[in-house]
Amino acid sequence: MTAQDFLKTLKTAKRSIPSAIYSSFEYEQTPIKTLINSATLSSPTLYDSTHNTISSFLSSLSSHQFNSFISDPKVKTFDCLRIFNIVLHNQSKLSFKPDIHAHFTVLCRLIKSKMFSDAEILLEKLILGPNYRYPFADFISWVENYCKESKIITKLLNMLLKMYSDHEMFDMAISSFEYMVQNEIERDERTCSVHLYALIKNDKVDLAFEFFRRMVDTAMDVSVFSLTIVVRGFCQIGELKIARELVEEMIKKGVSPNVITFNTLVDACLRRWEFVELDLVLCLMEKEGIEFNDATYKLLIEGYSSCDKIDAAKRLLLEMQGRGFEVDTHVYYIVIRGCCRLGFTSIGLSLLRKMQENDIDPCDGIYQCLIHGMCKDGEMGMLKELVVELLNKGSEVNKIVLDALVDGCEKAGMMEEFEDLKCILRMNCYPYLDFCPNSFDTELLSITTKRKIV
Repeated sequence: MTAQDFLKTLKTAKRSIPSAIYSSFEYEQTPIKTLINSATLSSPTLYDSTHNTISSFLSSLSSHQFNSFISDPKVKTFDCLRIFNIVLHNQSKLSFKPDIHAHFTVLCRLIKSKMFSDAEILLEKLILGPNYRYPFADFISWVENYCKESKIITKLLNMLLKMYSDHEMFDMAISSFEYMVQNEIERDERTCSVHLYALIKNDKVDLAFEFFRRMVDTAMDVSVFSLTIVVRGFCQIGELKIARELVEEMIKKGVSPNVITFNTLVDACLRRWEFVELDLVLCLMEKEGIEFNDATYKLLIEGYSSCDKIDAAKRLLLEMQGRGFEVDTHVYYIVIRGCCRLGFTSIGLSLLRKMQENDIDPCDGIYQCLIHGMCKDGEMGMLKELVVELLNKGSEVNKIVLDALVDGCEKAGMMEEFEDLKCILRMNCYPYLDFCPNSFDTELLSITTKRKIV
């Protein structure tokens, strides 16, 4: 049966549809739309009783008729896909099963029409679906025997590589890649980066590195994105030197790392306190003319603060602000907390004043760190002022800070001065004291009793 005969048969089926249903298709000029619109929007499966005529038509449809129709260039690709999906979802009503040739016919049409998302879905059904699962050898055999357009072949093979990677079928992905290399089929670098990412995600760093090497060896234009993926993989397993050396090697090959690549290295070095390696990374970064971005500064500031390199952290904070980057409260808090932990409360206090000069609102944590640090070190001169500032912000002095105040005043021999603080604090009862007028004194008595203060 020719395509024209096929359309005539569909036209006859359309005439048999009840008038209530037919009216909904009245505007359609092409008989093929009858079959297309007979499927519901949510599913191409035919289940309504009003579709009995169409179901009957499908049961009499032969594979030759079907293949002739989907191959007809006069049929729009979108209509071709709808018919194909109807057939796939109603195979119990058919006398045949669409074969690999039918699938590839529609696949090639979809790719040619740049309907790539639909093509990927159909390819997955063909290779991984429960009803088909054609092996790679059959796929390649069809491509070699029937597909003659190089652009379609390229797109098909790259889609296949991506699909295998998405489903963690890494051996098959490599087979696809090697086939493209052997047959001089262009490999899409973005698709290869998807494969690299999938390998790293599954902790297969060694395989990712091998694949990356293969990409380079086959003269692909490797992007900084792919390089960064592999660098991140090495950093995750602590191979920082290998990661840096790979960056240096790729620089010589013309692949320039960007700030994201270097931030990945910087973060890994700081997390593992590998400061010798960090210095080498920063030197390489400077050599390549890659300037710090806000993420670089934040990584270094937090890293240096956590490992007691406060001078370096403070210098970078001020440099970051001087370059016009937004320095938020959290960045200041990290450095001030580090200062107070090491007993450099005066430096922390100067940073607080720097914040206020730049109209940055300090968080409660900054005041609590400074108050606790001053109490711990017996530096009571600015204590009252800080407590008042904290209270004026509408914040509360919690049990930890209150305990630190009593402890600090005791060590500094300033319990008389603490009476002034008691008056200020008594006027600011907070939720943790249950708003009871005498609860502050009760709480304070509990703390001082434990410390044997009378």
